[in-house]
Amino acid sequence: MGYVTTTIPQMLVHLLAKSKTISFAGCWLQMYMFGALAITECILFVVMAYDRYVAICHPLNYTVILTWDLCIRLASGTWVCGFFFSLIHTFLTMRLPYCGPNIVNHYFCEGPSVRSLACMDTHLIEIVDLVMSVFINLVPISLIVASYIYIAMAILKIKSTQGRCKAFSTCASHLTVVTLFYGPATYIYLRPNSSYSPEYDKQISLFYNVFTALLNPVVYSLRNKDIKRAFLKMIDMVGGLLNLR
Repeated sequence: MGYVTTTIPQMLVHLLAKSKTISFAGCWLQMYMFGALAITECILFVVMAYDRYVAICHPLNYTVILTWDLCIRLASGTWVCGFFFSLIHTFLTMRLPYCGPNIVNHYFCEGPSVRSLACMDTHLIEIVDLVMSVFINLVPISLIVASYIYIAMAILKIKSTQGRCKAFSTCASHLTVVTLFYGPATYIYLRPNSSYSPEYDKQISLFYNVFTALLNPVVYSLRNKDIKRAFLKMIDMVGGLLNLR
């Protein structure tokens, strides 16, 4: 909720109002909070992957391994890392001199879009940003992939089809959200600066900023049997209405 609140309300105001301005301080705050909460979510996906790894690969020791103390430390660590790395990214970007055009070609203050307005060479800052992006994107993705390799090996050892389906359903929602979030975000922050395209980047950003958050409740709720049954019933009703027409 906090992640989307940093950008969507301002975007809606700009769509409805004639004035489409944002103060320098407001842009700074938006960039910092969006980065902090996005990085927090990145790392939280790794924690969720570890949770599923323990649940499937070590089910009998689940409560012994994932104690409340460890859960609190993992959750606290994700927030600390998110706000720390976002501070570095935002500080380096907002310290640049902006003496030319002041129109951000984006629907919110995102690092690459704001940095393109600077009236100095930003090559060094881009390298620092790239190193941070590799750490924030590729390291979590690698850990998630490693977790799911072990999970897949454990699922293949399950003899019953029902048991395999149950284990797979535990991971399906997480894998869906990870794909929707990491795919566009990795493209935006790990691509070379020479391929920067404001119009295309705005469309890509909608996926990891708006659509992922929009689909989160749907993706996670489909594990609930009652909601799944209601969803299938609704599809049957729509199909029936289409046939009548």
